[in-house]
Amino acid sequence: MSDVIRYGIIGTGMMGLEHIYNINAIEGGVVTAVSDPFEGSLAEGLKAAQEASDAPDSIGAFEHHGELLESGLVDAVVIVSPNFTHKAILDDVLTADVHTLIEKPMCTTVDDCKTVVELAGESSKVTQVGMEYRYMPPVARMIREVKAGVIGEPQMMAIREHRFPFLVKVGDWNRFSANTGGTLVEKCCHFFDLMNLTIGAQPIRVMASGGQNVNHLDEVYDGKTSDILDNAFVVVEYPGGRRAMLDLCMFAEATEHQEEMSVTGPKGKLEALLPKSIFKKGIRNYQGGADLVEPEIEEIHDDEIEYEGLHHGSSYLEHIDFLAACRGERDIEVTVHDGLMAVAVGAAAHMSIDQGRVVDLSELL
Repeated sequence: MSDVIRYGIIGTGMMGLEHIYNINAIEGGVVTAVSDPFEGSLAEGLKAAQEASDAPDSIGAFEHHGELLESGLVDAVVIVSPNFTHKAILDDVLTADVHTLIEKPMCTTVDDCKTVVELAGESSKVTQVGMEYRYMPPVARMIREVKAGVIGEPQMMAIREHRFPFLVKVGDWNRFSANTGGTLVEKCCHFFDLMNLTIGAQPIRVMASGGQNVNHLDEVYDGKTSDILDNAFVVVEYPGGRRAMLDLCMFAEATEHQEEMSVTGPKGKLEALLPKSIFKKGIRNYQGGADLVEPEIEEIHDDEIEYEGLHHGSSYLEHIDFLAACRGERDIEVTVHDGLMAVAVGAAAHMSIDQGRVVDLSELL
């Protein structure tokens, strides 16, 4: 049992349960404690943890994350609480003797992310940011091909997410930008993380246009009307004239592919399509004409995945990497610096929309 990592789950709503079910499916990890201030969510989290085949006879259940940290029951924690609580929880967790997986976004503001980077740098424990899109099989394949030089140095990247509106959360906290950091932080930071990773450089400026045109317009909570954006275009520029673009629409569930991602370089183009898990590779053979190249098309699966869950098995693979990092067997896959930069791009995009101008990342960083 000394090789088993004991997990504590902080926040047992929908995503907290998703993490518990993934840990239940992984050899070498077991949930030994859960915490949530809402009684119903806490009960659901405890029930899910007890379903594991190797669940301990007694699992700690706490109203406050501080009680969980003081219990001595955990070696690692997963923070899956509402976005606006991340910073305060991380202040406590990163000074405790535990490894940490923090769900995206790391924090709701760039300044809070900077503080977390400093705190994590003072800890000897692993701090990894949950960016599950990196692990989705066709996306991971696309990134590997880019890093292998198949299309040459990537020059352009495009991500289109056309999907359903925000789901209902406890207390409807996700209806307000003050709680989430804004749609382009809350929903899209993992796309900006993919851009930074795939382009292989730090972003330098952002321009965006977006609004709240359809969703939640008549929703009022405690006298306040929802202000969360439901659509946007975002362009991110990188050194050397390279650029990436996000096309987000959250009233477009009537579509074949929820996410379409492409990376283009001088040698060709790579694509990843979800949820059908399609990967496309097109290599140029330019002879001066106007002929189009028919790409190779594959349906991508990862046989290592034991639990598909809500994210095509990506959370399972994320936990495999996190466990290995906790044991010192590999480097951290998604660092707190990665988490900071993803939030910074989202925050810059919101600033661009609000102020109607191009925003340099240096203004935030």
